[in-house]
Amino acid sequence: MALPTQQQEHIEAWQASELTQVAYCRQHKLNSKTFSNWLHICRSQQVAPAAPTLIPVEIKPQTLSSGTLCLRLTQGNTLELPADVSPQWLAELFKCLD
Repeated sequence: MALPTQQQEHIEAWQASELTQVAYCRQHKLNSKTFSNWLHICRSQQVAPAAPTLIPVEIKPQTLSSGTLCLRLTQGNTLELPADVSPQWLAELFKCLD
């Protein structure tokens, strides 16, 4: 069930207001329980986050005298890490960069 535009606008205005739900409802003469139901409907309609996607990686052999791992990102940034960096930590880093 989709919310009418006016109800969605109230939810967006409340989120931007930094007021509690009760304070916002009091200020706009809304029933707080009804507003809570609107919010529940709105949140249930939100699309679930997309499944993680694979990041293309190109591995090029390179001689590094300093024992570092060099990551060149598509935006042109370069990140140098110790060659013995934890694979788990590196996986978490890739999740953050996604």
